[in-house]
Amino acid sequence: MDLNSSSPAVIRFSAAACQTDQPNPATRGDMFRNTDRMLAMIDAAVAGAAPFLPVRLVVFPEFAHAAPVYATVAELRRRLAVPIPNEHTERLAAKARQHDIYIQSGSMIEEDPRWPGALFNTTCLIGPQGIIYKYRKVNPWIPYEVHTSPHDLPDYDEPLFPVADTPIGRIGCAICYDWLFPEAMRQLVADGAEVLVRVSAYMDPWGTTEPMNWWTIINRARAIENIAFVVAANQGASLQHYPPYSWPGGSQVVDFDGRLLAEASPGPGERIVVAPIDITALRHERATRQGHHMIAHLRTEAYPVYRGSVFKPDGADDATERSFDSNVRRIQRAKSKP
Repeated sequence: MDLNSSSPAVIRFSAAACQTDQPNPATRGDMFRNTDRMLAMIDAAVAGAAPFLPVRLVVFPEFAHAAPVYATVAELRRRLAVPIPNEHTERLAAKARQHDIYIQSGSMIEEDPRWPGALFNTTCLIGPQGIIYKYRKVNPWIPYEVHTSPHDLPDYDEPLFPVADTPIGRIGCAICYDWLFPEAMRQLVADGAEVLVRVSAYMDPWGTTEPMNWWTIINRARAIENIAFVVAANQGASLQHYPPYSWPGGSQVVDFDGRLLAEASPGPGERIVVAPIDITALRHERATRQGHHMIAHLRTEAYPVYRGSVFKPDGADDATERSFDSNVRRIQRAKSKP
């Protein structure tokens, strides 16, 4: 007798958060070294979990492929920007097919002929079939980051917060500073996300240890607020690899009640942390829970703050001229809003 014949399919797998510690590329050619190492880490994550609950989702941190190490858009375009898809995403897709897994790529600096003048900080969810979505950082870490938010492009017609419906659940991603805005995670969940992926380069002193430990506080809060799993891969680069900051790692997997399921020891260095993701349990919880169901209890009309713009899209601002100084001017305008 088949005891499971009338039961829904069980979706349960392991997720691996892989933090990297490599020199950040200065040129496009240097990016291949980073991708080589990422492919080896995928093999290690899959092999390590094979005797247990197999890995089906592998997540890399922001800047794993390339960081915005130049101060101007022109220099980023000349030395580092790449189109997507490219050789790096194709190699990740081949690895996804080899292992039948889903890979959230590290971020890279993307140029797209549809948006001339703009550069994006972009990560891709890649499965056996190839790129499933591109996520472009909506909240650059201003004033320092000079790449463009898609929010600021007046004719931008692609989803700001794409969610992928996959055989291992519905997956959505946001990059680093995006996570300090609860609205970003709430939108991903409103669009169906069950697993929230954090591709991050969170630096000291805001990182993974007390007295601040914003990293853990935010990861757990977003999981609780949205009844969602969080898989958070943080950059583990040592100071010599990406000054002027040190990068504390601490990659984590958090369940939908905010429990830490796995956590890398804090400090720089490569780490792979693996933990179970039980989509069936999450769906049951969302369907049956009455209390502490903030998704269902959301009184959207109560919040007039969202009826007007604060940090406004600036279509008149030429993306090629974006700089630290122009970002500061925009921030000052937003702060002076009555």
